[in-house]
Amino acid sequence: MAHTMRVDVVSAEEEIFSGEAEFVALPGESGELGILPGHTPLITRIRPGAVRIKVTGQAEDEFVFVAGGILEVQPHVVTVLADTAIRGGDLDEAKAAEAKQLAEEALVNKESKIDYAQAQAELASAIAQLAAIQRLRQKR
Repeated sequence: MAHTMRVDVVSAEEEIFSGEAEFVALPGESGELGILPGHTPLITRIRPGAVRIKVTGQAEDEFVFVAGGILEVQPHVVTVLADTAIRGGDLDEAKAAEAKQLAEEALVNKESKIDYAQAQAELASAIAQLAAIQRLRQKR
């Protein structure tokens, strides 16, 4: 069995990561997923959160925040099709905190004409972004 697999993380806007990796961890619909080369084929939805990629020959893991999407796993290829993806180094804590506050206010304000499900999704995404920032800080 090979010791690496190809990993591609893409969003609607751009390709975020493409390369060889030894391990990938990400938030699956039913919980945290860890994927090694040779993993059984799988397609599942992913929740907002951090994708951690152990890149071959690199000491530091790559981190990418995804705001949900689809994961496809083949024995030698892992593809993350993200709704939105942001490189770990590009995450903005102040912007995420502001988005969280705005979503919380929208949910509390019963008079506003908001899409409740959309506000909940925005809140979940902002909370997941803040958690990803915290995890990234702990690794440094």
